[in-house]
Amino acid sequence: MKSWLATADRLSPWSQATVVVAGLGTSGFAAADGLIELGAKVIVLDDSLSSENAEKAKLLEFLDADVRLGPGSTAQLPADADLVVTSPGWRPSAPLLAQAALRGIPIWGEVELAWRMSLPDRQVPWLAVTGTNGKTTTVGMLESMLTAAGLKTSAVGNVGRPIVEAVLDDVNYDVLAVELSSFQLHWTNSLALHSAAVLNVAPDHLEWYADRAGWPDGVTDSMTAYTADKARIFERVQHACVYNVADPVTEHLVEEAEVQEGARAIGFTLGIPAVSMLGVVDEVLVDRAFISQRWDSAIEIAKVSDVQPYAPHNVANALAAAALARSFGVPPQAVAEGLKRLRLGDHRIQTVAERNGVRYVDDSKATNPHAAAASLAAFDSVVWIAGGQAKGTTFDELVTQVADKLRAVVVFGIDRAVIADAVARHAPQVPLMVLDNSDHGAMKQAVEWAASRANPGDVVLLAPGCASRDMYTDYAERGAAFAEAVAGLSG
Repeated sequence: MKSWLATADRLSPWSQATVVVAGLGTSGFAAADGLIELGAKVIVLDDSLSSENAEKAKLLEFLDADVRLGPGSTAQLPADADLVVTSPGWRPSAPLLAQAALRGIPIWGEVELAWRMSLPDRQVPWLAVTGTNGKTTTVGMLESMLTAAGLKTSAVGNVGRPIVEAVLDDVNYDVLAVELSSFQLHWTNSLALHSAAVLNVAPDHLEWYADRAGWPDGVTDSMTAYTADKARIFERVQHACVYNVADPVTEHLVEEAEVQEGARAIGFTLGIPAVSMLGVVDEVLVDRAFISQRWDSAIEIAKVSDVQPYAPHNVANALAAAALARSFGVPPQAVAEGLKRLRLGDHRIQTVAERNGVRYVDDSKATNPHAAAASLAAFDSVVWIAGGQAKGTTFDELVTQVADKLRAVVVFGIDRAVIADAVARHAPQVPLMVLDNSDHGAMKQAVEWAASRANPGDVVLLAPGCASRDMYTDYAERGAAFAEAVAGLSG
């Protein structure tokens, strides 16, 4: 191992290093490209021979990278590796990463690489968001607020655009709005963000954490390991650690974090805010944290009606985004303007039709029980469509919380029994349909059955509480299938 890698930055002697990039996805390609620009010897490994990987390989090979594709390519770590940069989805137990750990070779993610590449001369403040749910929405709100304030910014990270790309841009950004998943945070060790927010922490991706490899010392269960990775976002924060007053875990993470001197804990709440919080008073979003008279007053930063589509969890996301924006000096009027300008992407509490007094809502983005619970909480009487890949999570708490809202439930997908069993235990009075069909026709069946059970004033809600890859390419394809099935209803 090269000793200088422990404190490496953009100006380090990268020509002396051999860096293995594990995986040729979006972040892997960006990492390889950035490392080549730094002058490193780059070896890219991926077991997939897809046409997309082949095209990327041609580009990287033209730049003198060594690209090895095909089954077995990632089985053995090259002997001359000094550093491994891994794709975020790779588990610590993957043979390549396990070998690196055994040999004492550092493992970074693309996020850690981007942070190092921004130092010492391209450093731009990062305002970062993590949480089980709401990350993409909150980062979109934050980007819109920053733009409304006249700042040059970009939404990067888990939203789809690798941070390395922004670091290498010729654009002189004022600030970056960064979404970070637990997988990405797992492979970081030196981030020192301007401000950071943890929106919520609930069971998700527990199948990834079921493998004990890479767990911190003293951790004994996958949920604790998942939470520990979320906590990394607060380490070394410079200005504000933003937490959710309704989620005590997030406040505990702030209390335990080793932050820089002067960093503040800032809460957000759907209720009336205490000092150093943002909250809601009489349908108005208010700031009682970033004003000099916060001990006895608050200022309006937006109206609840500025948050579209309205749902309690979207208002919470707006408050979290506002807290980060305000920590960077964004004026109140830009917070409001940013919310007014923003139109969230499809498949997030999106009304796709209203027929015979029944509203059909697509929230396919609700890919875990916590997200589904937030979606269900927005409505009074629901025919719920759910199912897919549960990722090791359970639905007992969710069903208990929303049982009185459920008019009927229809489930399908590989882990349909997990949800069906929870409904049978905790809401036995609710009509339940379990569809064993595993092809795309299941959505049509689900929507038709849901429509037959709905009364005027009800909402037929697709809030799967599960991932989609058992039947669909992604949550967007699943949501599109729901909209198509609704459009095909007769009458």
